[in-house]
Amino acid sequence: MTAPTTGYALHPYIGGRTAVLRALADWRAGAPGAPRVVVLTGSPGSGRSHLLTGFLMLCDPEFRGRLPLADLDPSTVPPELPAPAVPSAAGLTAAQLGWLIAEHYGVRADRVEEVYAALGALGRTETVVVPDVDRAGPVRTAGEPARVVREVLKPLAATAGVRLLADVPRDFAAELAGALPPGAVQVIDLDEPRWADGPGLVRQAAALLAPGADALLDPRAAGAPERPFASDPSTRRALAEAIARRAGTSPLVVQLAVQSILTGPATDTPYDEKLLPSTVGEAVDLHAHRLGADPQTLRQLLAPLALAEGDGLPIDLWIRLVNSLAGKDMSAALANSGALAGPFVESLRADGDGGPRTLLRLLHPAVADDIRAGLPNVRAAQTRIAMTLLEAVPEQDWSKADPYVRDHIAGHTLEAGLLPQLLTDPGLFVHADPVRLRAAIEAVPPAELGAPARTYLRTAPLLTRTQAPAALRAALLETAFVEDGLPEYAEAIHGRLGLDLPWQTLWSLPVPGVSAVTTAVLPRPEGPGVSVAVLTQAAGEENGPAPSAVLVRGLVQADAFDGTDPAALLHPSEEQQAAARMRLSRGADYVRVWDEAGEKVIATLLSDTAFTAAALSPDGILVVATEHGAKALRIR
Repeated sequence: MTAPTTGYALHPYIGGRTAVLRALADWRAGAPGAPRVVVLTGSPGSGRSHLLTGFLMLCDPEFRGRLPLADLDPSTVPPELPAPAVPSAAGLTAAQLGWLIAEHYGVRADRVEEVYAALGALGRTETVVVPDVDRAGPVRTAGEPARVVREVLKPLAATAGVRLLADVPRDFAAELAGALPPGAVQVIDLDEPRWADGPGLVRQAAALLAPGADALLDPRAAGAPERPFASDPSTRRALAEAIARRAGTSPLVVQLAVQSILTGPATDTPYDEKLLPSTVGEAVDLHAHRLGADPQTLRQLLAPLALAEGDGLPIDLWIRLVNSLAGKDMSAALANSGALAGPFVESLRADGDGGPRTLLRLLHPAVADDIRAGLPNVRAAQTRIAMTLLEAVPEQDWSKADPYVRDHIAGHTLEAGLLPQLLTDPGLFVHADPVRLRAAIEAVPPAELGAPARTYLRTAPLLTRTQAPAALRAALLETAFVEDGLPEYAEAIHGRLGLDLPWQTLWSLPVPGVSAVTTAVLPRPEGPGVSVAVLTQAAGEENGPAPSAVLVRGLVQADAFDGTDPAALLHPSEEQQAAARMRLSRGADYVRVWDEAGEKVIATLLSDTAFTAAALSPDGILVVATEHGAKALRIR
């Protein structure tokens, strides 16, 4: 394809956007006067992601070799340089994105806030491209895009050694740009006349309409069926111009208009401009009219997908939710939903616990925005969804729940205002994806959270950092519930969930400063001695040196044996220790219990604070201490 005025070929994937490509090429080259930071923005559907993908093709040393660089306008082609870092924000929290950047550059930091200063201290210029900020976060309504802008992009932009290109929703573009001095940043708004690409929209429409269209131009539209208006070049051109004229600056509206035309009944004159959309919402409604359907029916089919979390809805859940949100049987509409919903929905194969399965999702977030805006009450709709998802949990056993239900019900109840009521089920705490559940809980005002939710939130960083499987999550939560004085929740984990836990937490004491622990036997005048834990508590230094305190507690019941003479305690002999059926090893934040041969790990106890001491009794009771306290666990 050749540009009509310059003689240069157009970028084969983008098909236009020359002005933007020139600005981005200058930024990549560090040309004189070029800004260090570029903020790419525009309305939803303005083509930010598509444009950024095409530009990154030019920046990738391997991929650019497949492009006809000699035929392109030289001012749109960046110099051949090492590929920039491209950490996508899609689905990630701000902290996860920060650690992803740290990992890419080999930066070491104790806290994510230190990553950006450490990046600047490398003493060299690094190029970072951050796409998909609008899709940040594991939970759609938890406000993660704002945190990414404030906690990741602003520090990156302020780092002198970083050249940054970020794809940012318009709501945050001015905020990000305003944090930098004049000349350091350029905002490219794809809806502004300076950057808009009307001829490119015409070419896009014509390419999507053409039979056998090159799939490289838009992988989701690999060519149109044979239609009179598509096979005749002059008719196709007239239709493409009409579609682009109505679409304004939105490539998404062009795409939806073409897909609607190709899905609808064949006609020689489908381009009466009254039947062509100028917005995403018009594309939805006009498509329904084109097929002789009620637009409200189409919106009812799309509503569950507009409110969905993650990558999309399983088909069977979509059907249930369509009926639930509509408040009636939608079987007839669902049976004929292919052509009606087709232009706005895409399917994808996803790997899950039970193997690959098909998910449905809306073609673009802007479609979801429009459908949600048309709902009379989003909170009520999310309440219906939450109730339907709860009903879909077999026997209320979260281990048997569909992965979508298990991992995303928190996101739906968050928007429904019902999440605090859900956070009383230890089964959900154990089986739900901890990254998503943590993100949802953190979006709830702390005053609205009950004690179990606060315990989960305290433990969640450990669960997410270690990517612990369900059984280990259950064990760590069981210990946390005992520590926080919620024994009924610890007992529920043991009694209801059917998991084989590596330990049972016997007791926990909030005694700070324990520097050493041992196990021993306290002899009794009559009967057998009592197994005890001996905790040595380092004394404070405020009033000068003082002797350490020794606390003696029952090993199983934590009964206090105050005043016990340490000399009276009987510690395990070398023979008893050698005959023990378990062995102990310890690191800064973990304690491992091994079998007697030292070949198999029986249990691994993890901590978000360093262990200060650990001991294992001959009969398998583990006593550990951190700076916050001590606890005893019976190893199974």
